[in-house]
Amino acid sequence: MLMSSSTTGQVVAVTGGARGIGREIARTLAAAGARVAIGDRDEAAAVATAGELDGTVRGFALDVTETDSFRGFLTAVESLWGPIDVLVNNAGVMWVGSFDEEPETATARMLEVNLHGVIRGVRLAAPAMRDRGRGHIVTIASAAARLSPPGESTYAATKHGVLGYLTGVREELRGTGVHLSVIMPSVVATELAAGTSTGAAKLLQPTEVAAAVLRVVERPRFETTLPRYIGPLVRLAELLPQRLRDRIFRRMVPDQVDATRDASVRAGYERTLTESTDPGERR
Repeated sequence: MLMSSSTTGQVVAVTGGARGIGREIARTLAAAGARVAIGDRDEAAAVATAGELDGTVRGFALDVTETDSFRGFLTAVESLWGPIDVLVNNAGVMWVGSFDEEPETATARMLEVNLHGVIRGVRLAAPAMRDRGRGHIVTIASAAARLSPPGESTYAATKHGVLGYLTGVREELRGTGVHLSVIMPSVVATELAAGTSTGAAKLLQPTEVAAAVLRVVERPRFETTLPRYIGPLVRLAELLPQRLRDRIFRRMVPDQVDATRDASVRAGYERTLTESTDPGERR
């Protein structure tokens, strides 16, 4: 059943929307009355997902690492429904393990999808929103934008980069009517996080991230951490001496090198980061 809300009728584009968090974001926003375009490198999965969801949902091919592909996705959505009201930068990938064992191909893939993909999306979508005097870009980052779990060093670097980039662009767009939001969840039960540890936080579900996206679409705010206490706790801990800060973070933050040392559950997923046949960005 579709619910009436301030999102009703808005045109929303979701990257990496065929599976996991992206799929749930698409489902939630469509249920709130939005017209939702799912973009994914796996076009068949994007089209299939769109057909399975209630509401007005369409699937498109999208490779966030290619400017022409991203521009073509946005243009196709605008041709179908008109100007994009909300872009959700959701596509992301993650390799987990010791920093010195990380394949260069995995490093390059994380930088290109997680960081440059967001930069590319903002650069392509925000100017038109600014010209219209309205628009909203929501980016799914990670609690790793505030914390750096062992075993996720490059992934954390991309998320720190995303937060830094959006902080600067937000100031450039101040007063234009264009809102930026960044959602920073802890570990979410998706293929991307398979085999990893949650540390002191609970395991989140994609529905919780999608609900946070809907909240910021309806009432824009810049930073949202999930669980909510992570943001204030990190800020408080950063006021402490390094020794105490380290002690707190070691209790909070999981050691993913240790957590995945004997895990084979990630093997299939991580193989996609080192092969050119990767079908898509799976959160």
